[in-house]
Amino acid sequence: MSEIDPFRIRAHVPEFDLIFEGYQEASDRARVRWPSMTDVAYGPEPQDRLDLFFPDGDSKNRPIHIFVHGGYWRANVKEDYAFVANTICAAGSIAAIVEYGRLPALRMESLVEQVRRGALWLKQNAASFGGDADAISASGHSAGAHLAFYLAARGSSETLLPPATATSLFLVSGVYDLQPIPFSFLQAEIDLRDDEVLAWSPLTSAPEAGTPMTIVVGEQETPPFREQAALLAKTVSPNSPPVSIAGADHMTIVRDMGDIDSSLGQLFLRFLKAQASDA
Repeated sequence: MSEIDPFRIRAHVPEFDLIFEGYQEASDRARVRWPSMTDVAYGPEPQDRLDLFFPDGDSKNRPIHIFVHGGYWRANVKEDYAFVANTICAAGSIAAIVEYGRLPALRMESLVEQVRRGALWLKQNAASFGGDADAISASGHSAGAHLAFYLAARGSSETLLPPATATSLFLVSGVYDLQPIPFSFLQAEIDLRDDEVLAWSPLTSAPEAGTPMTIVVGEQETPPFREQAALLAKTVSPNSPPVSIAGADHMTIVRDMGDIDSSLGQLFLRFLKAQASDA
């Protein structure tokens, strides 16, 4: 009997569909709870869109926090992750949930560029929606953590770092080494190229010096996620191991980002408030 692919999350999380339905239900409630501007264009492409959610009170010079969703670069939409705004807005920040294109119709370089373009749009237009252009942090889950990393890092084939936008990162259950992906079930769906593996693996990329990164992984994640989180933490902050969330798997961990009563929600809230106080 062959080993179950560690990247096939559905095979490791029995309640996968039920948890995902919970994302959608929580997102519906978040859209009612928080004032918002949806489908804001940040660029010319159809998927160059983002949703903004605003905290209670006047939105003047508020910190901005970007969230990049997962889906292995080929699935899911920003609307399913509006629930993350619950914690962001509770911290007094503006939530920006960013959409991007998909593999294999687009290539990895294009996805990285889209997320960077969205972040740059937020910085350049912050005053128009009450944000602070000098206080932008970012987070991401799974493939979203991979993409968010490049808001404060350059790929191995890039000679210069594009204009940095995120001053700190909160990376959850990310894919930081692309080398195993072509040998996983995903390859048939995303057709990842060898040059993309070399160019866009965070473990072999250069982070912006001095950018604080909180790296989080679930205790119940499959080995590649735990191992890669440990390796990235050692690379960017040798004395700070990743934060392991007790009992969390690849699906429940992102759900808890939007629940301020959870241990991860509390960690995320402290991260957001720290960024606000440093602004």
